[in-house]
Amino acid sequence: MTTTNAPAAGREQAERHLRSLAGDSAVLREDQWTAIEALVVGRRRALVVQRTGWGKSAVYFVATALLRAAGAGPTVIVSPLLALMRNQIAAAQRAGIRAVTVNSSNVEDWQEIYAGVGRGEVDVLLVSPERLNNPGFRDAVLPRLAASAGLLVVDEAHCISDWGHDFRPDYRRIRTLLAGLPAGTPVLATTATANGRVVADVAEQLATGGGQTLVLRGALDRDSLHLAVLDLPSAAHRWAWLADHLGELPGSGIVYCLTVAATDEVASFLRSRGIRAAAYSGRTDDAERRQAEDDLLANRIQALVATSALGMGFDKPDLGFVIHLGAPPSPIAYYQQVGRAGRGVQRAEVVLLPGVEDAAIWRYFASLGFPTEDQVRQVLSVLEATDRPLSTAALEAHVDLRRTRLETMLKVLDVDGAVQRVSGGWTATGQLWRYDADRYARVAADRAAEQQAMRDYAATPDCRMLFLRRQLDDPELLDGTAAACGRCDRCGGTSLPAAVSAQALEAAQRALGRPGVELEPRRMWPTGLAAVGIELSGRIPAGLQADSGRALGRLSDLGWGSRLRALCGGPDAEVPDEVLAAVVEVLAGWGWSARPGGVVAVPSRSRPHLVGSLAARLAQVGRLPLLGTLELVRDTPAGAGRSNSAQRLRAVHGAFAVPAGMTLDGGPVLLVDDRSDSGWTLTEAARVLREAGAGPVLPLVLALDG
Repeated sequence: MTTTNAPAAGREQAERHLRSLAGDSAVLREDQWTAIEALVVGRRRALVVQRTGWGKSAVYFVATALLRAAGAGPTVIVSPLLALMRNQIAAAQRAGIRAVTVNSSNVEDWQEIYAGVGRGEVDVLLVSPERLNNPGFRDAVLPRLAASAGLLVVDEAHCISDWGHDFRPDYRRIRTLLAGLPAGTPVLATTATANGRVVADVAEQLATGGGQTLVLRGALDRDSLHLAVLDLPSAAHRWAWLADHLGELPGSGIVYCLTVAATDEVASFLRSRGIRAAAYSGRTDDAERRQAEDDLLANRIQALVATSALGMGFDKPDLGFVIHLGAPPSPIAYYQQVGRAGRGVQRAEVVLLPGVEDAAIWRYFASLGFPTEDQVRQVLSVLEATDRPLSTAALEAHVDLRRTRLETMLKVLDVDGAVQRVSGGWTATGQLWRYDADRYARVAADRAAEQQAMRDYAATPDCRMLFLRRQLDDPELLDGTAAACGRCDRCGGTSLPAAVSAQALEAAQRALGRPGVELEPRRMWPTGLAAVGIELSGRIPAGLQADSGRALGRLSDLGWGSRLRALCGGPDAEVPDEVLAAVVEVLAGWGWSARPGGVVAVPSRSRPHLVGSLAARLAQVGRLPLLGTLELVRDTPAGAGRSNSAQRLRAVHGAFAVPAGMTLDGGPVLLVDDRSDSGWTLTEAARVLREAGAGPVLPLVLALDG
């Protein structure tokens, strides 16, 4: 850090900078000034836990202006989301602060940005937490930044703690960064969503190498928010409620969904009902995200239908409503998302529309927790046994873990010192490592308690805002000064209408009942198959690929999901008539270039009667020959290959054969199964059929996982 004399940062000078940021009438709150003074004069480390809209960003931008005026180096802000970064850069520019970012969307600009930092032309550099452990950035750029930074800011600091609702392993790298800062470098961490346990954990980590952390916590009530819960009887009623009542809500807002698929489906339905809506999720490409954000900010759309990808820090002061179509898994996450609303308006509506499928979606995401000790030890053993770095894709061939879980595990091991990310992949460090089973179990128990608290929030007869504040250990609740909000549907004397029109309900039922999801074929073999004895690599030959297929629906669908979960999770039985009729409707709308010349079933251990009856009845309805069922020539243990692609293919490779007597004449074949997760069973079955003389293979399944 550049050595400077601490500026005589008077409050009047700080407020001049604030007014350039927030308007001529802006004045500093007491805790804002306390934090700024601690950073600029005391060169301390501070954790600010304040409600959304309180002005946490003003603290670090004003502190930056004061420190830069005194000759300090640039501020480095660790920020988790592109939408948040864009908001922060726009806010900085309003205050005359030169802010830039390095992230995955502007790779081509990185070198010029780093050069500008070196020339002193940048006041604020925003980086993602993932960038901190990129080998090139970590080894070549980060040491210079740490040495010259005038201020380090950790935004959304609850992500540091694995007790937090949105823990990110990359944030744990900040502890290492803190330990390497020159003495006297001020550090600020901010969040709106941290209970007492998370605050204590983050404050402890923040103190690494820098003395005790100053913690500033404020009350979490939001006067503008009017909370309500509507318990409607079905997904169709919830969709119809949106169609009927969005126009009655103030301004524009956000409709949060629990899954990516739901954002597309709900946005499409709303548009069909004349409501300007767009979808936004982690699957949306960057250009479309930017356009959706801009359209919402400019009120060109009434509703942005989003996952939690549009969460932390997105700033639209006049956002009039936040609706949740399905409950998040914790009240803390819920508080954070509803905090997007009502920052600059007197009243904003916050509505929760819980669904019976919420718990199943929570269970799915909970299943992606930290792997077992055996799985971790297996990865460490593989890395220790090789003399070169292994990529995540190469490691997949050795351990039965999904790519995202494997990457998360490696990041935790990296922070713990057991592995290191280097150019080309991962290596073992040889350091002893202990599997903290007790802590992981406590975190899992914490998550289960949060889910129950979310159910309790929906059912509480008392003030909803007090309930949320209690979950976040609001200090006013601890000292007894908190009171019921007087605004929510429990204590405000008002409630939202639950009725829906017959027309909207019928339209929602049609949309939700419309069957059919496209099933994209696998086109590339997984990486690293040679390590498990399978000599396949690169692109799957076109003559051995499956064609594009169809599923009746996803298990997570709001429409067909509940029926498919019951069908695939219940006893083996003949395909129900209503399901068969829906599958026939999917086939009728498929639009294939050549009609199938026969039907083949995939052998099923768990539901042979369901799959067999589906294949037979489709052949009968379509007047197609039933060619039979593929032969299972190798055992695939139940549950085998339920994770990454290499392991899933390994579980089914060589398991199928075309039985004697099955005639394949080069024509198209309809391949039938009950469900598909990764697509590798269908890919392997298609390969076997194509090699035996079948023409195009058209996969058809009842349910698509995810």
